[in-house]
Amino acid sequence: MQHVSINNLVRGTTFFQHAGTAIIFIFMPIIARGVTDSLFEIGIIVASFSFAQILSEIYFGRISDRKGTRLLFIRAGFVACAITFGLHYFATDSLFLLLARLGAGVASGIMIPAMIAYTYEAGKEKAKVASVISFHALGWLVGIIAAGIVNDERLIFLISAGFFLAGLVVSTRLPNIVLKKELGPGTIKKIISKNRFLFLSLLMRHVGAASVWTILPIMLMEQMGAQLYEISIVFIANTLTSFVIMNLMASRINIRNITKFKIGIGLTTFVFIGLMLITEWWMAIPFMALVGATWAFLFIGGNFHLMENYPKSTSTSIFSSTLSIATVIGPVIAGSLAFYFEYVSVMYFAIIIIICGFLISLKIKA
Repeated sequence: MQHVSINNLVRGTTFFQHAGTAIIFIFMPIIARGVTDSLFEIGIIVASFSFAQILSEIYFGRISDRKGTRLLFIRAGFVACAITFGLHYFATDSLFLLLARLGAGVASGIMIPAMIAYTYEAGKEKAKVASVISFHALGWLVGIIAAGIVNDERLIFLISAGFFLAGLVVSTRLPNIVLKKELGPGTIKKIISKNRFLFLSLLMRHVGAASVWTILPIMLMEQMGAQLYEISIVFIANTLTSFVIMNLMASRINIRNITKFKIGIGLTTFVFIGLMLITEWWMAIPFMALVGATWAFLFIGGNFHLMENYPKSTSTSIFSSTLSIATVIGPVIAGSLAFYFEYVSVMYFAIIIIICGFLISLKIKA
């Protein structure tokens, strides 16, 4: 009964963590559009969050393993996120918004590796851990719905801060799990070297995805007349499918983690082929549902493979930082391509780079 209670608390903490991020993240290109007309500047603002997240995740993830504790970093992350995400409310020009995004990136990087590792370590029944982690998708779902309902590009910052404060409250009930300290030298280099094909294919997949997510909300709004709540509906299809698939992995989908990862990389190609062909905003819904499924496969498959074989917080911090690196590169590429060419050029780029990523993923050994 105790472990059921812990799992539910972790579900709640994970939920609020990702709801606080999602309510802003999806609409950041549109918010940035409100303070600058330059597509290139929009790309820089969107990328700045992940740029700050990269070093933060690597640093705090490794420190978490060295100290053998996670809870300190989870709670510190909630406090820092509540402050930095709330400060977005006062960002009325591009410089202030850029600084706010950098601060939010550092703050979220404190807690992400520790949260994933804590989730894995707290669950004695490892088959159910995927179900617990699925609440990060549910958090994104609720965050996106909340943004669509509020339909206010400034008020969502205060709601975001509220989500993080709620997560902090829930986290105070989590037990402090103390683990063996990981003090060995060269751990990060060793993990990257042995999993270079995994990280490289993940990087290429997510560069393509991040480039598309930068221009898709603007494309749906400017070319297809979508409102904020309609864009919410499109992205809800993503997070809802991801939530369902992650829960199925806890009971029905019994394939090797590396196979899950490769499936997630490969199927993403078809998402952007479809998005390239749509002419109405609602046509994006089935393709966003597909990307939710691909995300569930690659996220669970990749992270579980790493946590089963390497120090958990360090390895997941590298996984998450790889996503962050891609989310720096992708928006800059998207902004540049959209500036010089049409929006559809970003889709072509995403398709090509993800195919390359899938071919590299085939070299990964279990």
